[in-house]
Amino acid sequence: MTKRINAYLFTFMTLMLGMFASEIIFRIINESSLLDLSVVRILCEMSILASILTFIFMKFKLGMRRFLTIFIVFLSNIYACIQLGFNNFLGVYISFQTSSQLGAVRDYVADFIRSFKLYYFLTLIPFVVILISYIIFSKKIDKNVNRKNSKRTTLAILGISLSLFITSIIMPALQDSNQIVSTRELFRTAQNPSLTVEKYGTLGFCFLDVKAMIFPTAASENYEVIQKHKKNPSENSRKIDDTEWKNIIDSEKNKTMNNLNNYFINRDITDKNKYTGLFENKNLIVIMMESVNDIFINEEFYPNFYKLVNEGWYWKNNYSPRNSCATMNNEFSGMTSIYSIYNTCTASRYKSNTYYESLFNLFNNKNYTTFSSHNYTQAYYPRKTIHRNMGSGEYFGVEKLKIPYSNEYINWSNDDDFMESILKIIDQKTEDGSNFMTWLTTVSSHQPYSVSSIQGDKYYKMTEGLKYPSDVRRYMSKLKILDEGLGVLLDGLKERGILDDTVIVLYGDHYPYGISKGNLNKVMDYDTSEDYNAERVPFVIYNSETEHQVFDEYTSYINILPTLANLFNMDYNPRLYLGDDLLSDDYESLVVFADGSWKNEKAFFNASKNKIKYYGSDEYTGEEIRNINVDINTKINVSNAVIKNNYFEYLGKKLGVENKKVEKTTTVTTTTIKTLGD
Repeated sequence: MTKRINAYLFTFMTLMLGMFASEIIFRIINESSLLDLSVVRILCEMSILASILTFIFMKFKLGMRRFLTIFIVFLSNIYACIQLGFNNFLGVYISFQTSSQLGAVRDYVADFIRSFKLYYFLTLIPFVVILISYIIFSKKIDKNVNRKNSKRTTLAILGISLSLFITSIIMPALQDSNQIVSTRELFRTAQNPSLTVEKYGTLGFCFLDVKAMIFPTAASENYEVIQKHKKNPSENSRKIDDTEWKNIIDSEKNKTMNNLNNYFINRDITDKNKYTGLFENKNLIVIMMESVNDIFINEEFYPNFYKLVNEGWYWKNNYSPRNSCATMNNEFSGMTSIYSIYNTCTASRYKSNTYYESLFNLFNNKNYTTFSSHNYTQAYYPRKTIHRNMGSGEYFGVEKLKIPYSNEYINWSNDDDFMESILKIIDQKTEDGSNFMTWLTTVSSHQPYSVSSIQGDKYYKMTEGLKYPSDVRRYMSKLKILDEGLGVLLDGLKERGILDDTVIVLYGDHYPYGISKGNLNKVMDYDTSEDYNAERVPFVIYNSETEHQVFDEYTSYINILPTLANLFNMDYNPRLYLGDDLLSDDYESLVVFADGSWKNEKAFFNASKNKIKYYGSDEYTGEEIRNINVDINTKINVSNAVIKNNYFEYLGKKLGVENKKVEKTTTVTTTTIKTLGD
């Protein structure tokens, strides 16, 4: 008589191994260590899940049980596969907090498919093996189920697995002190998707993400201030009266707000330096350039931007770390100098927040005329509301600019038309002789690049004979339109006699992630697939009267605001910004990425893998690494709390500081606006 296979054990092992094997394949593809405690933790997770599902499935007949088992394994396998593709395309893992980004995959499906690597489908191997195993062993599985034994077995597996799982999270000896966010904190909040996936696997992250959405838990509010520069007062010291702030702290009953108060008031106050006030009373134009990376620095193809780079101040190690909703989040951080929430479309979700210390409001307080503009609609982000609450005097979307545009996610408006309209707005805004400050976000170089489009084809022949991939050539064609727009702006400012009196700041919001790193490497002179090199984008500060300088320090958009505040000699409190003045004598070269990884000329610390890579013989001590990680994690947690609790509106009201968010329409009449597209 043929020996029958125990139905409970077969289902349990099928589920556990089917899900666990896919997690192992995911780790191999993701270049994660297999000799890590996380693998044991993930095995325990799969054991817990498989035992619960098996106990439930035993209530069904063999056919339904078989279907449910195969279906669950398929879902887990395909989920891991999609996570690989999504992370490769957008730089983040799928989260219920970033569901809006699914639209980006939908709108640019051709680029998404093109970026998807075939070996990601290896995560489906367990599903295929299980299908085959059921074909082979289906007739040998015992149809009779001993429910009493099933219950005992389930309880035994759950007890052992849960004990090991909990121990791996809470036992101090099993934790790494250098980890940017503790494993226990990740279990509570899932606040760092990349690290959560690393420590709990894709399914573990899925459940923790759902838990965080249904039962949101605030990150730790144990804000440790790392004092870096203890100095004696000097003539360069900024004098700030904290009497009123201290009174607020003494009377505040809200623990969260007071934790934030105490964190900010105890931070270092950056001194003035030789650059303080260099641009005082000049105009300011900040341009966040859509999807611009170092390909744009090319004298032959892009002479206008090349001029700005080679005559202005250029930071060659500038990065725009990509997170969820990278364009708007990175715009938000540039305007506020606080970190966006990694797994949230921050500015959109918290669009009602106000920021009295924003870049706009610093200039409002100096009686500048402020406005902002983007040459596309609000289909992705409600900029009209966001910018108003940032303090922008008036926001001009593409409809208000009255320039040609398309609603198709293939063809965009042209940046040269955009700059023509901006010049007309400047004319009207400065009729009374006032200075102006504006923030512009371009669009022409936006993806898709893998399909034909008006902008992608316009200068496609410009790169003929260079043997570049077609998507790179379309991208470069789009960059040409942006460069022409910069030319229009420069010529227009010069014709108006205000070029010398205007400072132009430019940075890329993120690299063109619709193009694979392999194709980018065929054009770039460095490997974009290593150490987050793909996130490297240009950052330039240009004024026709300054001498050209090249800076080696590592930086990102988080430092733009405090640097400009010092250059324009604004009345500001440096402690309220989590970035630093790049030109300060105390600036420490460092760029922080969305997952808490960091990099400078000395090393690259990969927070997800918890590994450090040195570029030379000079190394950090364990204590130094810990201090850097604690400082970064604290700033990220503080930023999250600031945003979620609308802290700066609270602080502004307590201090009696007005957030100038009312849209000003008196200087540009309706009649004037209608002429902008003429």
